[in-house]
Amino acid sequence: MRTIRIYQPLALPAGAKLALSDDAANHVGRVLRMQAGQPLQLFNGDGKNYAATISEVGKKQLWVTIDSSSDNPVESPLRIHLGQGISRGDRMDFAIQKAVELGVTEITPLFTERCGVKLDAERLAKRTEQWQKIAISACEQSGRSVVPTVHTAVSLQQWLASPTKALRLTLDPRAAATIKTLTPASDIQLVIGPEGGFTDTEVSQTAAAGFTGITLGPRILRTETAALTAISALQLQFGDLA
Repeated sequence: MRTIRIYQPLALPAGAKLALSDDAANHVGRVLRMQAGQPLQLFNGDGKNYAATISEVGKKQLWVTIDSSSDNPVESPLRIHLGQGISRGDRMDFAIQKAVELGVTEITPLFTERCGVKLDAERLAKRTEQWQKIAISACEQSGRSVVPTVHTAVSLQQWLASPTKALRLTLDPRAAATIKTLTPASDIQLVIGPEGGFTDTEVSQTAAAGFTGITLGPRILRTETAALTAISALQLQFGDLA
């Protein structure tokens, strides 16, 4: 049986006994029905894994003892900041989940002309919290111990205006360049449009902001498929995907 990994955003010193958060305790105790004496692996975002043992299972709480810590060298040498056009339904959730599994370091959801999603401040805050939880869950599943930040959504124009020294790329099916033709880089900003893609004006805006248009091939991909494919190709070309 694989070791269950749980995210806990707090200090995890060796020898400490601590109570898991309510959600984690419910998952470990009620859903997985784990018992005292069984091992867990915790992480708090600092890049380490923390070996722990369940010490006590109560009706509403579950306590663990931290046994030891170790470095977790699974982070890619390639830093990718994904700017993802917001899409409807669970497509955005899927794109965030898979992007984290594939090693992105940051994600910024983007409002674009064709995103078709309207969110007031309250709904945006809830959606951002949901997206961050998806990123945490993807780290638990994929073995990562550094949690990518899912930033609050901004307009495409706001994101393009942010200063950076990263190589800036935008997916454009009409582009001539491909990932194979790029100069090697260790820091990349990748922007992907929503359902329906970017408008011609938005493509021009990305070019004016220093983004290089790249194509993934002759087939038109859904936005969530495009994110998965582009990140995989970048990790294969410049990162640690074997």
